[in-house]
Amino acid sequence: MTVLLVPISAALVMAVAAIATAWAQSRIGAAGAAALAEKPEVATTVVIMIAIPETVAILGFVVAIMILLRGGA
Repeated sequence: MTVLLVPISAALVMAVAAIATAWAQSRIGAAGAAALAEKPEVATTVVIMIAIPETVAILGFVVAIMILLRGGA
């Protein structure tokens, strides 16, 4: 039973991390586009703000790999 739960839990971790990243980037992207329309000099800040949520997806991937390696899958 636990052998089946290991890949499912790893997939669930990746799915939640990817959905959270997508949601955050959609909000930041819309706000960043509006900010760039008014003040083009904030382009660097907008790019950095869009890149920050990507760490959630990367950390989710790392946790999923750790689950797979620890679970013996």
